[in-house]
Amino acid sequence: MNYSPDPVRAEGPAAVTEGTPDGPTVLVLDPTGLAKHEGLPATWRDKTDEWQVVWCRLPAEGGLTQADDILSDPPGETVHVVASGPFADGALRLAEQHRDRVRSLLLVDPAADQFVPPGDGEAADRGWEADNRERINDLAESGVPVRVVAHSTGGADDRVPAPLPLGHPDVVAGVAQALAELPANHEEGDRR
Repeated sequence: MNYSPDPVRAEGPAAVTEGTPDGPTVLVLDPTGLAKHEGLPATWRDKTDEWQVVWCRLPAEGGLTQADDILSDPPGETVHVVASGPFADGALRLAEQHRDRVRSLLLVDPAADQFVPPGDGEAADRGWEADNRERINDLAESGVPVRVVAHSTGGADDRVPAPLPLGHPDVVAGVAQALAELPANHEEGDRR
């Protein structure tokens, strides 16, 4: 399925994979189609010595199929899923379908599937979390924490309205912080 009416965004590979298979797998579900030229955004490249990053370009034909395939048969024991507002609900559905393989769901501006006024990103995201509390709690009870790792602040650092692009430095920093805070053991009994 193609998530963009823009044929330019649909060009390029369905998925780009870079990084070490010895680290955690980070599956990025990108509704905007970054990584079009078969390379990760520059902000993510510093993490490839720690993580295996699989960047699924949802505007490209087969991007969502690639994500589903990776979650069905992940390269590692579990996968951390990263998604932004336009695909936050879809990411929740994927996590619910693959809760035995998803280690965490890390979201960026999940409320930005609709217009969010500049500076209102954090408040809008709290509202989105409240609206989806039952699903979030259900995933957490099965060992899949759902966290918002970055918000659009509307300031000069954002340069664009919500959602922050997944290649934004604040997104990479938020993902890194979330992975550092999660328990290292991925055994079913130790998942929270």
